[in-house]
Amino acid sequence: MIHIYEEIEKLIQYGIKQGLLHPEDAIYARNRILATLKLEEWKSVEIKADEIGASCDSILENILDWAYEHGRLETNTVTERDILDANIMNCLMARPSEIIREFYQRYHEHPEKATDWFYSFNIASNYIRSNRLAKNKIWKAETAYGEFDMTINLAKPEKDPKEIARLRDLPASSYPACLLCAENEGYEGTLRHPARSNHRVIPLTLAGEQWCFQYSPYVYYNEHCIVFSREHVPMKMGRETFVRLLEFIEQFPHYFIGSNADLPIVGGSILSHDHYQGGKYTFAIEKAEIEEKINLPLYPSLTVGIVRWPMSVIRVRGTKEEVLNAADLIYRTWKQYSDPSADIYAFSGDIPHNTVTPIARRRSGLYEMDIVLRNNRTSAQYPYGIFHPHEELHHIKKENIGLIEVMGLAVLPGRLAAELNKLADYLIQRTNRNEWEESMLKHWDWYEELSHKYRSITYDNVHEILRHETGKRFEKVLEHAGVFKRTREGKVAFQRFLKKVQESRHD
Repeated sequence: MIHIYEEIEKLIQYGIKQGLLHPEDAIYARNRILATLKLEEWKSVEIKADEIGASCDSILENILDWAYEHGRLETNTVTERDILDANIMNCLMARPSEIIREFYQRYHEHPEKATDWFYSFNIASNYIRSNRLAKNKIWKAETAYGEFDMTINLAKPEKDPKEIARLRDLPASSYPACLLCAENEGYEGTLRHPARSNHRVIPLTLAGEQWCFQYSPYVYYNEHCIVFSREHVPMKMGRETFVRLLEFIEQFPHYFIGSNADLPIVGGSILSHDHYQGGKYTFAIEKAEIEEKINLPLYPSLTVGIVRWPMSVIRVRGTKEEVLNAADLIYRTWKQYSDPSADIYAFSGDIPHNTVTPIARRRSGLYEMDIVLRNNRTSAQYPYGIFHPHEELHHIKKENIGLIEVMGLAVLPGRLAAELNKLADYLIQRTNRNEWEESMLKHWDWYEELSHKYRSITYDNVHEILRHETGKRFEKVLEHAGVFKRTREGKVAFQRFLKKVQESRHD
């Protein structure tokens, strides 16, 4: 039996312990929770300190179960529970202005103190749902380009069939305009739009414009943050993009920041709202070394070179202003560049195909930017994209190759968790094709390849084999996305482009 007053008191004490509220706010927070749960009475209870842990998960689960049993939840779906628990957590939290003030007080001591505090705050407030993130499958895979990070994303809950049925009857809504808009802060949520009552953002100024800083609720790596325009404007690559990225790492030198490309196929999942992603994490691309240095006559003091990476990456390192100018020069040259022998065309009529994925960081006091060349052209042979994972790899990864994947972190679809387990059984038992489940047949060619490659596949080694080979598959995914291939012909084509850059001048 759930004693609701005990659970509420536990949550209040949890909030005080985690610094979400001060002891002086306890009565106010309690009354807000009572109102949220439509309770009119309070019964005093005594809670021992050792009953309060570092997580609020079990407390919230008990409160939500009570809410369903007592008619406060209609269907008890994940979405409905999320809306209520975000509302409950919001009762423990300060208003945005207080959070902003707290953040910048710490920032003036040291930028890292501010982000450390704000990240912990987002976990404590359950905006970052640690219990769901723990469901993700995460491992490292050794490749020809270093150690890649691999993850199968299981944190995002699937829609309940009841919710899907109800969605058909709901009117369309345009508020908030998208998942990144500033108007999400404090938004209760609906069946169509996730709960954001316990969401807080920090205002920033970049290139003289108003931007916002938040953490991703589905963090793919340590302190995975999102920096987004205060205005709902579409993704657009240009000199101002590089200015903003460099200004951000000037303000937060312990973070990297990067931008998805601004075109379909090679862009991220949200192209309707200008945004970047950053955090405190060292990706494989950062560890990759320059394999061939380049001389840029306009910037002789810069370090410039081709990065040893499956995609086509140019790294520039030096002062902030010179990195900005060199990145802009490379981008503008690439935007207009065509090389039919390498299947690269800048335009189809008036439709642009060339853009970049830039990634900025500080290293040894200098500014560094990786400029990843992208092209989104399609063909009859490759309808999903010439420089996109080709169809023989879609059994592993079919989705866009965005910023996170470009840096060497594979975000793989949730279906793979069960499919890799099933494939493990097939490999051990050497299951005939006619005994396979139909949904698994997309893996058949891969199965045959692995069966021939490994003479002995057992219960003890099969999962390690599949983790390693999934990493090798993702390595090919990135190679397919590279505009200049890692072949002799591809390297010669890359040099032709670099010669064009070297000959270019500022307008």
